[in-house]
Amino acid sequence: MLTVPEVCEELGISRSTFYDWRQKRRAPRCIKLPNGDLRVRRGDLEMWLGDCEDAA
Repeated sequence: MLTVPEVCEELGISRSTFYDWRQKRRAPRCIKLPNGDLRVRRGDLEMWLGDCEDAA
């Protein structure tokens, strides 16, 4: 599972952009850990990128 900074680095976006997308339900699916941290499964990120590709 990837951390938010890892996802942001891979996508070339800022954390604020990621959280803005998340608020608008446009970000990849996230898992909220008991400590409040977010994680993104690699498979969910790949699927989300594939959906973005189809929409473009």
